[in-house]
Amino acid sequence: MNIPHRQIRALYNDKTIRVYQAYSNTIADSALQHGTFVSPPFKMDRMTWIKPSFLWMMYRSGWGKKDSGQNRILAIDITREGFEWALEHSCLSHFEKGIYATKEEWQTAKNNSPVRIQWDPERDIHLQPLEHRAIQIGLSDKAVRLYVNDWIHTITDITEKAAEIHSLIKLNQLDGIQSLLPNEIPYPIKTSFTNKISLTP
Repeated sequence: MNIPHRQIRALYNDKTIRVYQAYSNTIADSALQHGTFVSPPFKMDRMTWIKPSFLWMMYRSGWGKKDSGQNRILAIDITREGFEWALEHSCLSHFEKGIYATKEEWQTAKNNSPVRIQWDPERDIHLQPLEHRAIQIGLSDKAVRLYVNDWIHTITDITEKAAEIHSLIKLNQLDGIQSLLPNEIPYPIKTSFTNKISLTP
Protein backbone atom coordinates (compact mmCIF):
# COMPACT_ATOMS: atom_id res chain seq x y z
CA MET A 1 0.00 0.00 0.00
CA ASN A 2 1.37 3.39 -1.03
CA ILE A 3 1.01 5.64 2.02
CA PRO A 4 1.58 9.39 1.56
CA HIS A 5 4.77 10.68 3.14
CA ARG A 6 2.81 12.83 5.62
CA GLN A 7 -0.68 11.64 6.48
CA ILE A 8 -2.68 11.63 9.68
CA ARG A 9 -3.84 8.10 10.50
CA ALA A 10 -5.88 7.42 13.61
CA LEU A 11 -8.57 5.42 15.33
CA TYR A 12 -11.67 7.61 15.25
CA ASN A 13 -15.45 7.73 14.93
CA ASP A 14 -17.86 10.50 14.03
CA LYS A 15 -17.35 12.26 17.39
CA THR A 16 -13.89 11.45 18.77
CA ILE A 17 -10.34 10.65 17.74
CA ARG A 18 -7.90 8.62 19.83
CA VAL A 19 -4.48 9.96 20.80
CA TYR A 20 -1.83 8.47 23.08
CA GLN A 21 0.36 9.72 25.90
CA ALA A 22 2.68 8.03 28.38
CA TYR A 23 3.02 9.17 31.97
CA SER A 24 4.18 8.21 35.43
CA ASN A 25 1.93 6.24 37.78
CA THR A 26 1.08 9.40 39.70
CA ILE A 27 -0.18 11.36 36.69
CA ALA A 28 -1.89 8.34 35.10
CA ASP A 29 -3.74 7.36 38.29
CA SER A 30 -4.93 10.95 38.79
CA ALA A 31 -6.12 11.25 35.18
CA LEU A 32 -8.02 7.95 35.34
CA GLN A 33 -9.63 8.94 38.63
CA HIS A 34 -10.79 12.35 37.41
CA GLY A 35 -11.44 11.56 33.74
CA THR A 36 -8.99 14.30 32.73
CA PHE A 37 -5.60 15.68 33.72
CA VAL A 38 -5.50 17.56 37.00
CA SER A 39 -2.80 19.93 38.21
CA PRO A 40 -0.99 18.83 40.29
CA PRO A 41 0.42 16.32 39.41
CA PHE A 42 -0.09 17.24 35.73
CA LYS A 43 1.80 20.41 34.78
CA MET A 44 -0.41 22.83 32.88
CA ASP A 45 2.47 25.18 32.09
CA ARG A 46 4.43 22.57 30.10
CA MET A 47 3.90 21.58 26.49
CA THR A 48 2.17 18.21 26.28
CA TRP A 49 2.44 16.06 23.15
CA ILE A 50 -0.42 13.95 21.84
CA LYS A 51 0.13 11.24 19.24
CA PRO A 52 -2.53 9.50 17.11
CA SER A 53 -0.08 6.69 16.22
CA PHE A 54 -0.08 3.77 18.65
CA LEU A 55 3.21 2.34 17.37
CA TRP A 56 4.95 5.71 17.49
CA MET A 57 3.87 5.98 21.11
CA MET A 58 5.27 2.50 21.73
CA TYR A 59 8.55 3.61 20.17
CA ARG A 60 8.68 6.80 22.25
CA SER A 61 7.91 4.99 25.52
CA GLY A 62 9.71 1.72 24.79
CA TRP A 63 6.42 -0.16 25.25
CA GLY A 64 6.06 1.58 28.62
CA LYS A 65 9.43 0.32 29.81
CA LYS A 66 11.72 3.20 28.84
CA ASP A 67 11.58 5.02 32.17
CA SER A 68 9.32 5.58 35.17
CA GLY A 69 7.96 8.81 33.67
CA GLN A 70 6.49 6.89 30.73
CA ASN A 71 5.54 3.53 32.20
CA ARG A 72 1.77 3.98 31.87
CA ILE A 73 0.27 4.19 28.40
CA LEU A 74 -2.98 6.13 28.15
CA ALA A 75 -5.40 6.19 25.22
CA ILE A 76 -7.26 9.49 25.26
CA ASP A 77 -10.37 9.94 23.14
CA ILE A 78 -10.82 13.63 22.40
CA THR A 79 -13.42 15.49 20.39
CA ARG A 80 -12.77 15.82 16.70
CA GLU A 81 -13.62 19.51 17.00
CA GLY A 82 -10.82 19.90 19.54
CA PHE A 83 -8.36 17.93 17.44
CA GLU A 84 -9.10 20.05 14.40
CA TRP A 85 -8.90 23.26 16.44
CA ALA A 86 -5.39 22.21 17.42
CA LEU A 87 -4.39 21.69 13.79
CA GLU A 88 -5.94 24.98 12.73
CA HIS A 89 -4.05 26.91 15.43
CA SER A 90 -0.73 25.19 14.88
CA CYS A 91 2.71 25.95 13.53
CA LEU A 92 5.41 23.57 12.40
CA SER A 93 8.17 22.99 14.95
CA HIS A 94 10.80 23.70 12.31
CA PHE A 95 11.05 26.10 9.39
CA GLU A 96 10.15 24.61 6.01
CA LYS A 97 10.52 26.34 2.66
CA GLY A 98 7.26 26.45 0.76
CA ILE A 99 5.22 26.59 3.94
CA TYR A 100 6.68 29.87 5.19
CA ALA A 101 8.19 32.54 2.95
CA THR A 102 10.97 33.35 5.41
CA LYS A 103 12.34 32.14 8.71
CA GLU A 104 11.10 35.38 10.24
CA GLU A 105 7.56 34.62 9.10
CA TRP A 106 7.81 31.13 10.61
CA GLN A 107 9.19 32.51 13.88
CA THR A 108 6.31 34.98 14.14
CA ALA A 109 3.79 32.21 13.48
CA LYS A 110 5.52 30.01 16.05
CA ASN A 111 5.43 32.76 18.69
CA ASN A 112 1.71 33.27 18.11
CA SER A 113 0.62 29.61 17.92
CA PRO A 114 -0.29 27.51 20.99
CA VAL A 115 0.23 24.27 19.03
CA ARG A 116 3.32 22.68 17.45
CA ILE A 117 3.31 20.12 14.67
CA GLN A 118 6.12 17.64 14.21
CA TRP A 119 6.40 14.81 11.69
CA ASP A 120 8.53 11.82 12.68
CA PRO A 121 9.13 8.47 10.97
CA GLU A 122 6.25 6.07 11.59
CA ARG A 123 7.25 2.75 13.14
CA ASP A 124 6.52 -0.89 12.36
CA ILE A 125 5.72 -3.51 15.02
CA HIS A 126 9.45 -3.93 15.69
CA LEU A 127 9.64 -0.13 16.16
CA GLN A 128 11.85 0.27 13.11
CA PRO A 129 11.38 3.49 11.10
CA LEU A 130 9.20 3.47 8.00
CA GLU A 131 9.37 5.77 5.00
CA HIS A 132 6.15 7.64 5.84
CA ARG A 133 5.65 9.94 8.80
CA ALA A 134 3.44 10.09 11.88
CA ILE A 135 2.20 13.36 13.33
CA GLN A 136 2.93 14.63 16.82
CA ILE A 137 0.92 17.54 18.17
CA GLY A 138 2.35 19.67 20.97
CA LEU A 139 -0.16 21.62 23.06
CA SER A 140 0.76 24.66 25.15
CA ASP A 141 -0.94 27.62 26.82
CA LYS A 142 -4.58 27.91 25.68
CA ALA A 143 -4.42 24.58 23.84
CA VAL A 144 -3.49 22.69 27.02
CA ARG A 145 -6.38 24.28 28.92
CA LEU A 146 -8.84 23.40 26.16
CA TYR A 147 -7.48 19.85 25.99
CA VAL A 148 -7.85 19.28 29.72
CA ASN A 149 -11.14 21.11 30.26
CA ASP A 150 -13.08 20.64 27.02
CA TRP A 151 -11.71 18.10 24.58
CA ILE A 152 -11.14 14.94 26.61
CA HIS A 153 -14.02 12.48 26.39
CA THR A 154 -12.52 9.26 27.78
CA ILE A 155 -9.17 8.12 29.17
CA THR A 156 -8.27 4.42 29.07
CA ASP A 157 -5.23 2.70 30.56
CA ILE A 158 -3.83 0.43 27.84
CA THR A 159 -0.54 -0.40 29.56
CA GLU A 160 -1.40 -4.11 29.90
CA LYS A 161 -2.57 -4.33 26.31
CA ALA A 162 0.69 -2.77 25.12
CA ALA A 163 2.63 -5.28 27.23
CA GLU A 164 0.63 -8.17 25.74
CA ILE A 165 1.38 -7.04 22.18
CA HIS A 166 5.05 -6.56 23.03
CA SER A 167 5.26 -10.06 24.54
CA LEU A 168 3.83 -11.63 21.38
CA ILE A 169 6.30 -9.71 19.23
CA LYS A 170 9.23 -10.85 21.38
CA LEU A 171 8.02 -14.44 21.03
CA ASN A 172 7.68 -13.91 17.26
CA GLN A 173 4.00 -14.87 17.50
CA LEU A 174 2.96 -12.34 14.89
CA ASP A 175 -0.18 -13.98 13.49
CA GLY A 176 -2.51 -12.44 16.04
CA ILE A 177 -0.81 -9.07 16.35
CA GLN A 178 -2.84 -7.23 13.73
CA SER A 179 -6.15 -7.90 15.47
CA LEU A 180 -4.75 -6.37 18.67
CA LEU A 181 -3.48 -3.19 17.03
CA PRO A 182 -5.83 -0.21 16.66
CA ASN A 183 -7.28 0.17 13.17
CA GLU A 184 -5.69 3.50 12.29
CA ILE A 185 -7.03 4.83 9.00
CA PRO A 186 -6.53 8.15 7.15
CA TYR A 187 -8.18 11.03 8.95
CA PRO A 188 -10.07 13.54 6.77
CA ILE A 189 -8.51 16.98 7.02
CA LYS A 190 -10.02 20.29 5.91
CA THR A 191 -8.17 21.63 2.91
CA SER A 192 -8.05 25.07 4.56
CA PHE A 193 -5.13 24.03 6.75
CA THR A 194 -3.42 21.13 4.98
CA ASN A 195 -0.59 23.46 3.89
CA LYS A 196 -0.18 24.84 7.41
CA ILE A 197 0.62 21.39 8.80
CA SER A 198 2.62 20.39 5.69
CA LEU A 199 0.33 17.48 4.87
CA THR A 200 1.14 15.39 1.81
CA PRO A 201 -1.77 15.42 -0.70
